[in-house]
Amino acid sequence: MNLQISPTTIALSFALVLVGVFISYKEQLGTAKEILYSITRAVIQLVAVGYILTYLFGIDSPLVTIGLVFVMSFNAAWNAHKRSNQIPNSLKISIIAIFSTVILTLTVLVLSGSIKFTPSQIVPISGMICGTAMTTIGLCYRNLNTLFRDQRQQILEKLSLGATPNQASRSILRETIKSGMQPSLDSAKTIGIVTLPGMMSGLIFAGTVPTTAIMYQIMVTFMVVATTSLSSYIASFLAYRSFFNDRQQFLG
Repeated sequence: MNLQISPTTIALSFALVLVGVFISYKEQLGTAKEILYSITRAVIQLVAVGYILTYLFGIDSPLVTIGLVFVMSFNAAWNAHKRSNQIPNSLKISIIAIFSTVILTLTVLVLSGSIKFTPSQIVPISGMICGTAMTTIGLCYRNLNTLFRDQRQQILEKLSLGATPNQASRSILRETIKSGMQPSLDSAKTIGIVTLPGMMSGLIFAGTVPTTAIMYQIMVTFMVVATTSLSSYIASFLAYRSFFNDRQQFLG
């Protein structure tokens, strides 16, 4: 199937965005400028990325592929770090969590033959992994900050009774890891019933046999759940130590 998107189609699609702008003005939400800014930025970024990827895909070099994965992973780690609310070493923690997740997931997918080690396949999958891990780690940082603040007294009481920082933080760690995984678990429960995910819809729209598209989506679903599990676990267990000093005293 040869799909073509005309400028007219883009213009008519943009009219739908104006509905959101109208609602913002009508209800005085104060988001009209943000909607237009976000859309403008998205268009510029996507056009630029489109040309860059077209060029890089044409090179088809393993070094280029690794370089692109590294850039995406570091950028995801940096953005996750910015959501940490000044948790010490959050950039280092984010890098370890995201790079570990990306390397492990890609290794399994490539060795199993699910994808080939080419830019056109590695880069989109890496983007999904990095984006998912970034969001998950951001949620973990937020929950760690909130839970350690709200449960300060309980932490101090546990430490005074001889608990180690790990023992005193165990319930917080469980809740943080669980909350980091929850969005992907909720999404997995509704796939095919409430939502038709982007990869599956895109493949079907492009003319791929639905059963083949479904198989790819199952692979992506497994990958997303694994990504949230690994990234939330690694980030949480590395980050919680930042709330205690070398003498195992709580810093909250």
